[in-house]
Amino acid sequence: IYVTTNAGSYWRGNDTCTGAPILLHGGDPGIVIDKNEVFILTRKGFSSGIYSHYSTDFGMTWSDQKIISNDDISPERAGLVSDGNPLNNYYGRTYVVWVKQSPPFPVTFVFTDNSAQNWSSPQQINNPIQRSAGGEIAMGLDGYVYVCWSGLTNVSPFTEDFVGLASTSNGGTSWQVTENVFDINGISGLLVEKGNIRVNGLPRIAIDTSGGARNGWIYVVTGQKNLLPAGSDPDIILNRSEDGGQTWSQGIRVNQDAVNNGKFQLFPAIHVDEFGGINIIFYDDRNTTIDSLGVFLARSDDGGNSWLEFEISDHNFKPAPIAGFQGKMGDNIGITSTNGKLWPVWMDNSTGNYQIWTVPIEISTVEVKEKFPLIENFYLEQNYPNPFNPSTVIKWQSAESNWQTLKVYDVMGNEIVTLVDEYRSGGNYKIQFNANSYSLPSGI
Repeated sequence: IYVTTNAGSYWRGNDTCTGAPILLHGGDPGIVIDKNEVFILTRKGFSSGIYSHYSTDFGMTWSDQKIISNDDISPERAGLVSDGNPLNNYYGRTYVVWVKQSPPFPVTFVFTDNSAQNWSSPQQINNPIQRSAGGEIAMGLDGYVYVCWSGLTNVSPFTEDFVGLASTSNGGTSWQVTENVFDINGISGLLVEKGNIRVNGLPRIAIDTSGGARNGWIYVVTGQKNLLPAGSDPDIILNRSEDGGQTWSQGIRVNQDAVNNGKFQLFPAIHVDEFGGINIIFYDDRNTTIDSLGVFLARSDDGGNSWLEFEISDHNFKPAPIAGFQGKMGDNIGITSTNGKLWPVWMDNSTGNYQIWTVPIEISTVEVKEKFPLIENFYLEQNYPNPFNPSTVIKWQSAESNWQTLKVYDVMGNEIVTLVDEYRSGGNYKIQFNANSYSLPSGI
């Protein structure tokens, strides 16, 4: 665990959690900071189960291990979230979720109300129709807690087949569960092109709690291929819900390189910042050779309708499996923000060992909107390119802040898609329209 208290100028910590018994640590850490500024860490046991440690001195020292669940052989990495809103009924409660590795492979959760000194008994959230995998958790509005996971196919390599969602409004006493909220086609298996590393398309979740125009929207990001809008190579796909998870959008392709170009995008992580911007980082090989990877950031400030991309790594690396771990490369990747600055983290073995890397990014430098000094009226520009195949960019401007709707129709007057339908400030905007997502022919 490494910690910075001066915006990244200096980091202190250790290459392993110092909480006893160190020799029985099994890796796959999950981390959170609760309302009391207590650091909470979960990890696998060396042989079985999930355990926790806590630190009350900002990571300088750590408690001995506490058993969360010791009846689970090789569980998947647990996800953590803590309720930091003093207005919520369960303010300060920290939740942990994971998928239990025994039939029927359910999503399981526990919680603590005293900063990980004690944990509740494990409880099953779902009764899966197909084997579950993953288990990601996020805080929503008004104390709601959301959990997502994937349902897997029944044959090797057990590809991610759909995304499930559960929510609770009463601290986990009861859950509203939907096993399949939308279909996906994941990338689970080994990538020969990347040194036979083991990959997955497990879902990651984030919720807009910024108080802005999209307050409460839920976003889930996955790695997919061979299911539109993903191409034949791994792409990053976003689905969103504007009504608390009741209905979901079609998939939105996040990476903006050409479809089916043989380039790979892997392991997305997502965060919605304090301004309502969606930030997704992922490994990407579009600027390097087939055996290597860099790291990209994609950012949208209009709910995922349009994206800007930035390569944030200053060098590439050649991924390789860690010895003895069945193709696993150290795929922990994440992103958060504070005080107007994004903090992504990823794994990189360019020194000979996998290590954690980061780069601070000022949010003001990655804005999507194009800003001009004076706008006097409304104007819709000609889309470009035109004709196009498969995507085109539509630009418009508005002098006033108002509700704006942008729709695409065919020549017979049939509505094809609504690209924008929301309140927007006055300004210049652009959005990418991908015809492949709607099975439209190329042309004008």
